[in-house]
Amino acid sequence: MALSKRLEPLEAVKRIIDERFPACDAAIVAGSVIRGEGTATSDLDIVLFERERQASYRTSFFAYGWPMEVFVHSFHSYENYFESDRERGQPSLQQMVSEGTIVRDAPELKRIREEAKQVLLEGPDLWSESVIREKRYFITDLLEDFIGCSSRDEGIFIAGSLAERTGDFILRTNKCWSGSSKWLLRALKRHDPTIAGQFSDAFHRYYRNGEKESVIQLVDEAMVPHGGRLFEGFSIGKDT
Repeated sequence: MALSKRLEPLEAVKRIIDERFPACDAAIVAGSVIRGEGTATSDLDIVLFERERQASYRTSFFAYGWPMEVFVHSFHSYENYFESDRERGQPSLQQMVSEGTIVRDAPELKRIREEAKQVLLEGPDLWSESVIREKRYFITDLLEDFIGCSSRDEGIFIAGSLAERTGDFILRTNKCWSGSSKWLLRALKRHDPTIAGQFSDAFHRYYRNGEKESVIQLVDEAMVPHGGRLFEGFSIGKDT
């Protein structure tokens, strides 16, 4: 549907709840559009709560000129998602619940939003030394592949994986929330704008000119405080 035919975001959400989710007891709409940062392809993220719901689910569709992603929960099922998001260090549901705009309220919603804010404030669990050691090993493996790679095509894919793993390593070893895709860079900017700038510059240099040195330096500097590259002596599952 053409952009000119779009309803205002909140009006579109209210209508779709009335039409498709009659059991909805509370609802929050979140995302870049609600923050005033939307683009032509941005969607509306909607979190719904139904008291009688047993199993959570998500569904996506177009309505009133908007792509919509709807996450349906009970007033208790969200807890498992909060926990899994915390464990993986990417609090997507917590951010939607805490930062979004309420379009249908319920007494339980205040408690859930406060819980989401508290989780975000506390940050993810700090990685154990064994986890850091494992992450160093696999980043080292990728880095060595990157250094030795003579195929430009293969190097592009290795660099992408190296960026994701290194960015996640920087954030999680500093007890910061991480992310994937564009959310990884945004998380790095929140943590340290200087590091985020160095990160972007290093990979720009490689993708534009094939220059590897800045990427190699960036990855090495990320691991040095934790022991640097790791290969010799690493094992998984070996009996002691």
